[in-house]
Amino acid sequence: MHDVLEKLSRCVEHGKVDRSSAFPPELRGEPGADELCREALAGGVPPQQILSDALVTGMARIGERFARGKAFVPHMLLSARAMTAAMAHLRPFFASGEVRRRGVFVVGTVAGDLHDIGKNIVAMMVEGAGWEVVDLGVDVGAERFLAELEARPGAVVGLSAMLTTTMVNMAKIVADLRVRHPARQILVGGAPLDAEFARSVGASFYSPDPQGAIEHLRSLAA
Repeated sequence: MHDVLEKLSRCVEHGKVDRSSAFPPELRGEPGADELCREALAGGVPPQQILSDALVTGMARIGERFARGKAFVPHMLLSARAMTAAMAHLRPFFASGEVRRRGVFVVGTVAGDLHDIGKNIVAMMVEGAGWEVVDLGVDVGAERFLAELEARPGAVVGLSAMLTTTMVNMAKIVADLRVRHPARQILVGGAPLDAEFARSVGASFYSPDPQGAIEHLRSLAA
């Protein structure tokens, strides 16, 4: 079954969703993440092993390539689609408790901002890394974040902003969250942000790419 897990990891890395997927060309006609995950489960591979040895590994590889400038947003989206296809088979095991979640990650694009591509990539990568993801969508204000955090003690929160004009909204949301949850882990990201801005608003962590967020979350769950 090791061969199946390696193939599944490769499909996730390269965005091969299923056998009918035309991308990537070198894997055309071969089974994709959907079929290989089903095959692994049918062969008796524990769901936790499928997650850690195939899905997490594949997403880590594409994340590292993205961070080095060797992969781009379309590649990340394809990888996320492949990972989602495989995760569909694992979700029942999460619900039963057979597969352990590393934690809960509440994420959303801040009020006034309707951009979601970056947020979606991070959300799917974090889910592929074994976290329960609560995606609040776009144009999310402080009260919505606060309501979710009240319902999920210990959850980590991620804020995304893709416009310089909505960075001020992000700063206000972080401030509001800090009033009620001074020790909460708050991750921020988005094209106009940098580490200095994150420090100035009181965020816990900033990364210019999704892989950095994954590594930080991994350190929290260690």
